[in-house]
Amino acid sequence: MAATLPERDWETASAEEIVAAFLETFPGQVSLACSFQKEEAVLLDMLLTLEPKARVFALDTHLLFPETYAVWREVEQRYKTKIEVYEGPSLGRQIATHGDALWASNPTLCCAIRKVEPLGRALADLDGWITGLRRDQSPTRANAPKVGWDEQHELWKANPLADWDDARCWEYLRARELPYNELHDKGYASIGCIHCTNPGEGREGRWAGLDKTECGLHVDEPAEVTA
Repeated sequence: MAATLPERDWETASAEEIVAAFLETFPGQVSLACSFQKEEAVLLDMLLTLEPKARVFALDTHLLFPETYAVWREVEQRYKTKIEVYEGPSLGRQIATHGDALWASNPTLCCAIRKVEPLGRALADLDGWITGLRRDQSPTRANAPKVGWDEQHELWKANPLADWDDARCWEYLRARELPYNELHDKGYASIGCIHCTNPGEGREGRWAGLDKTECGLHVDEPAEVTA
């Protein structure tokens, strides 16, 4: 069982207070899940200002946009940090059979292999993780708590920006002149893999035309990963 957070009304806590509490309660055992979107630009700054050696990890699907890899490099240079990398099994049966076309034949399985399975390994040695999830991004996220117990992964999960909107993120980001993904300037509100992301507001550009709204990182999806 992970260490216990202090009792308080986390819904009234600021994003900075939540990040600070996780760093203090889980020293060395908390990490920020970074997808290099504007939310992570904000959280990276909060986290690494409080603790320059704080852990950050990214899921490299090998299908990210060039702009995403560019801001990844910029973040590491600015904060003098090295982001931990997790990726799917390169020799798994599905990858060997379908290659990069897996996303077209079975997008849910593609997400499971490239994102959900690596996430499980990223969280395996942690007591807490921090995400950029916001309630106004989609109906599936509307009830996300700022702080809660992640039953699936058995650790504490923080969504410090749960009650933030786009305008507040941009205000923070621009006031501090933070590096951010240039795709946001091209109409991409939400950014994932190349094949599954189009311009659009909120998360409407993700998996356009498919009966799919989440990759499975924050909600359970019926996908099994086998080698």
